[in-house]
Amino acid sequence: MNIQAKAQGAKAARPLAGKVALVTGSTSGIGLGIARALAEAGSAVVLNGFGVVSEIAKVRDRIEADYGVKVSYSSSDMSRPEAIAEMIAATIVGHGRLDVLVNNAGIQHVAPLDQFPVEKWDAIFAINLSSAFHTTRLALPAMRQNKFGRIINIASAHGLVASPFKAAYVAAKHGIVGLTKVAALETAEEGITCNAICPGYVYTPLVEAQIDGQAKAHGISSEAVIHDVLLAQQPNKRFATVEELGALTVFLASDAAASITGVALPVDGGWTAH
Repeated sequence: MNIQAKAQGAKAARPLAGKVALVTGSTSGIGLGIARALAEAGSAVVLNGFGVVSEIAKVRDRIEADYGVKVSYSSSDMSRPEAIAEMIAATIVGHGRLDVLVNNAGIQHVAPLDQFPVEKWDAIFAINLSSAFHTTRLALPAMRQNKFGRIINIASAHGLVASPFKAAYVAAKHGIVGLTKVAALETAEEGITCNAICPGYVYTPLVEAQIDGQAKAHGISSEAVIHDVLLAQQPNKRFATVEELGALTVFLASDAAASITGVALPVDGGWTAH
């Protein structure tokens, strides 16, 4: 195998080598799965989120050991614009660049619209939507400087369709899809793309706890909760996995996706095909 072929093989195996990725809400669940996938693809990674400091340190050390990339951590609160600004600045100072931004941080609350707590509405919008505005506006100068950037917003099937009792979440996720389109249009000639991933239900520890709770509350089996309650709208009747979302994120962050921008990609087992 000649030197050029070896170089091409290495790039295919680690398409994000030399890049720096920031993933908000990445100390567990979907965000952590995406961070691992980006690291495996060769990118340095900045983790963000809440949790036990010692446990987060173990996660960071494990990713570094498994994939041989630099991993740092920011505890910045995504509901505070000044904290977001500090995180972006620290990323650029600490790593020298910022190539991939994954806006994943999010919270949820379920209640009828006329009973929805105002403070929950405000918190959901701050973390699920406004944080992505702040990270994006602050990351763009560094991306423009390098003439390369990938902004990937983790929206939801609820960014495309609605469900009862989730007014704030549905409205915020629809907002994320709109923000994605605007960012894509404004950066289309600058080597920067912006896309949204719209998962249906994804199997995480949080969803696992929901299954157990609903089974006890309704007196039905876990299998019935999965098939008839949680996945009622998903024709394929299976959860997406964090690995699937990680693989899609890596693709969108790679050179191969340079012409894909401004789209909302459902990963929902056919939910939004109804």
